[in-house]
Amino acid sequence: MNLHTTFVSSAFFAFCLAASNVAAANNSPSKHLNTSPSQHLNTSPSHHLTISPPQHLTTSPSQHLNTSPSTLTTLRPTPTERLFVSDAVEKKIREIKKRIKDNAYLAWMFENCFPNTLDTTVHFTDAEDGKEDTFVYTGDIHAMWLRDSAAQVWPYVQLAKGDRKLQKMLRGVIRRQLKCINIDPYANAFNREPVENGMWANDMTDMKPELHERKYEIDSLCYPIRLAYHYWQVTGDASVFGDEWLQAVRNILRVFREQQRKQGLGTYRFQRETEDQLDTVCNHGWGNPVKPCGLIASVFRPSDDATTFLFLVPSNFMAVSSLRKAAEILSKVNADATLAADCTALADEVSTALEQYAVVDHPKYGKIYAYEVDGFGNRFLMDDANVPSLLALPYLGDVDVNDPVYQNTRRFVWSEDNPYFFRGKAGEGIGGPHVGYDMAWPMSIMMRAFTSTDDAEIAECLRMLQRTDAGTGFIHESFNVDDAQKFTREWFAWQNTLFGELIIKLVDEGKTELLVGARK
Repeated sequence: MNLHTTFVSSAFFAFCLAASNVAAANNSPSKHLNTSPSQHLNTSPSHHLTISPPQHLTTSPSQHLNTSPSTLTTLRPTPTERLFVSDAVEKKIREIKKRIKDNAYLAWMFENCFPNTLDTTVHFTDAEDGKEDTFVYTGDIHAMWLRDSAAQVWPYVQLAKGDRKLQKMLRGVIRRQLKCINIDPYANAFNREPVENGMWANDMTDMKPELHERKYEIDSLCYPIRLAYHYWQVTGDASVFGDEWLQAVRNILRVFREQQRKQGLGTYRFQRETEDQLDTVCNHGWGNPVKPCGLIASVFRPSDDATTFLFLVPSNFMAVSSLRKAAEILSKVNADATLAADCTALADEVSTALEQYAVVDHPKYGKIYAYEVDGFGNRFLMDDANVPSLLALPYLGDVDVNDPVYQNTRRFVWSEDNPYFFRGKAGEGIGGPHVGYDMAWPMSIMMRAFTSTDDAEIAECLRMLQRTDAGTGFIHESFNVDDAQKFTREWFAWQNTLFGELIIKLVDEGKTELLVGARK
C-alpha cells in the first residue's frame, strides 16, 4: 500500500489482541493505524512505530501468546462482531480444519486467516433491486484498492454457487469496482464516500473526493475483469454485465491505448511531495521515456511503487489475459462483437510485443522474462513480491507453468541474483523497495507454493509460513528474514485470505498428508 509502512513487534500485536474496542472502523483515510486482524480496533497514533530499523522490537511468541496445540483458540471476532458471514465459507472452514487437524498450528492459522476478509473488511449493503454494494477495506487502511479487493474475495467465489448471500456480496464487489473504474480509470484506490481534503488530496494529479489515491497501475484495471469473469464462470450469473460494465470496458480500452503512448505521453501524470523516491514519478510526473512498441505503460507497480521502466512485463501479461476474458463476456453475454474485437485486437498486439521485448538472454539462466522494459532495449532484471509478479504468472493463468522461459525465470527470481530476494536465519523470500532490505513478503512464499510441482518445495513453503507468523496466527505484509518477530502490517487481509486459498487448493489436489506433515 502507499502509506508509510510500519514495522510492528509481537509485543504490539499482543497489545492489540488484549484490547476490547470493537467500535466501527474509522473510515478516515488519513489515519493509518495498526489494527489487530481479530478485532476492528482503532489504536492511538502514539503506537504507530517508526520505520527506522533500529527501533524494531523483538519479543518471543511465548511472551504474548501460548501456541501449544492444546491452547490454540480462534482469533476471529465473535460471531456477532463479524462483518459478513457465509454459510458456505463456514462449512469449508470446518471441513478443512477436520482434514488437517493433525497439524494443529496450520489448522489454527487457516481458521484465523481464510475468513479474515469477510470477518473484518467487507462492508455489504443489500438491495432489493439487485444493485448490491460491497466496499472492501484492505485491512488497516480503510480504503478500497481495486486490486486488493478483487484478490481478497477471489477465494470465496469457488464456494458461491450454492450460497445466495455470498453471491450477492460478490456481486456488490463487482458493481462497486465497475463504478470506481468509471469514476476514474487511472485511480487505484477509492473512498467509501467522497472525502474532501483527503490524505492525498494535494497530490499533483487529477484528484477527486471519491479517490483515496490516484496511482495508475495496469493491474488495477485487470483484477476486476478477472473477478467478474470467474464469478460468471462459477455461478452462471451474468447480471453484473450491464451498462456499467460496458462503460468500464470502454474506459479500460481508452486508458490502455493511451498508455501505449503511440500518440504522445497521454493525459496521466503524477507527482507527490514525499521522502520516498518511488512514491512519486520522475520527469515532472510522466515517468521515464518509452519507445512505443505495442506494450502498455504502467506508471506504478502493484506494490504502489513507481516503475523504473514503464513497460511492466507481468502487468502486460495480465492485460492480455484480462482483455481476452472481457472479449469472451462481450461476445457471449453482451453480443457486442465490435467491442469484443477491440479487446481481442489489443490483446493480440500486446502479446506479440511481449514475445519480442520481454524475453532476455541471461548468462546464467538462459532465456528469462524481464520485470520491466522500455522499448529502447533497456530492461530491469528483478522481481517484486506483489502480484502480478514474474513468479505469479502461472497463478494468474498468464503463462503455462511448464513454459521453459517461465521455469528459467522462476529459478532466477528465487535466487540471490534477483536484487529483491532475501535469505536469512528466519526464512527467505522476495520483497521489494516498498518495504526495503531484508524484508520478505509471505505473498512470494505462497506464490512459490502455488506455482510449484515439487511436494518437497511446497512443504518447505508451508513450514516457512508457519515459522514466520511471529506466533500471531496471521500472515503479515512482510517479515525480517533474520528475525520474524519484526514484521509489517499485522492486519493485511489479502495475504490472510490468500493463505486460506493455498490450503484449500492443496487439499483439493489430494495433498492432505503433505499439509499434515509440514509442521513448523
